[in-house]
Amino acid sequence: MMKDDQFKLMKAVRQHEPGGKLVIESVPVPRPEKGEVLIRMQAAPVNPSDLTLLKGGYLEREYPFTPGLEGSGLVVESGGGMMGNIRTGKLVACTPGAGGDGTWAEYIKTSAMHTVPLPPGITPEQGSMMLVNPMTAIALMEIAKKGHHQAVVNNAAASALGKMLIRLFGESDLPLINIVRREEQAEELRSLGARYVLNSSDPSFKETLKSRAAGLQATLFLDAIGGEQTSVLMKAAPRGATLLVYARLSWEPMTVDPGWMIVEGKIIEGFQLGRWLQAKSPVSRLRYVSQVKKKISGALGSTVRRIMPMEQVNEAISLYKKEMSSGKVILKL
Repeated sequence: MMKDDQFKLMKAVRQHEPGGKLVIESVPVPRPEKGEVLIRMQAAPVNPSDLTLLKGGYLEREYPFTPGLEGSGLVVESGGGMMGNIRTGKLVACTPGAGGDGTWAEYIKTSAMHTVPLPPGITPEQGSMMLVNPMTAIALMEIAKKGHHQAVVNNAAASALGKMLIRLFGESDLPLINIVRREEQAEELRSLGARYVLNSSDPSFKETLKSRAAGLQATLFLDAIGGEQTSVLMKAAPRGATLLVYARLSWEPMTVDPGWMIVEGKIIEGFQLGRWLQAKSPVSRLRYVSQVKKKISGALGSTVRRIMPMEQVNEAISLYKKEMSSGKVILKL
């Protein structure tokens, strides 16, 4: 255990209102309670889900708060409990508790159950990206297989998650139709082994998507963009297809013809990783973690574009927004 007088304050990224500028402030180091651990953070990525949270989307919370939905660090204290004691002294990947302060800080307290020991040889930077995107990729693959879908469409294929899906689907016999916005992105995905890549900027894109989806019997459409793109996907989807919305990168409202659902039996559903995991048994969650550990250096790994100090968090977010498909920006904590 660490004594209270060893340290009292820490630096943390704080936001005081939805969409507000991020500032670095000194705040009290949190104290772990039973079942919780205190982690001295080392690295944390900027994810699309973080950008959504900063705009005030998805989750309600009290302000000010510390952002950051995942990261990695060293467990330095346990509040008690078997799992917390086991984790003490270990390098872990972690996520914050629901409504709690996030990982963009020198320390975070979270449930010991929200930590995963880093595999040997994994750097803190790579370990900081172990949970959100890899778990989402595994979840989407499982949804496709359990739903007995013959093929899948993904419209944010050049993202870190999109590239994970390309590698995962490449290990199976399930076709994946990938949608990008620029030809250089299409070329990159083909070099990764993607067989079906469509450029949404092509004049014939909508017709080609409809034809390809029909030919491969694609009945699961993954939508990370929303807005007008949702309507395009729904129109191209075969009868009875499911559109799964897992992000809203465009921040535009969806416009969908109700007839597609009434007459053609198409379905729109939402996906959130935390909600999906909560519905799974502890054994299943451990199995997903095991899959991530095995593949984090390969199929479920991410390219690091740049590592920046926490004090440059606003610059880091601006850099990431400019070209999100070029690799992750990591905050060094």
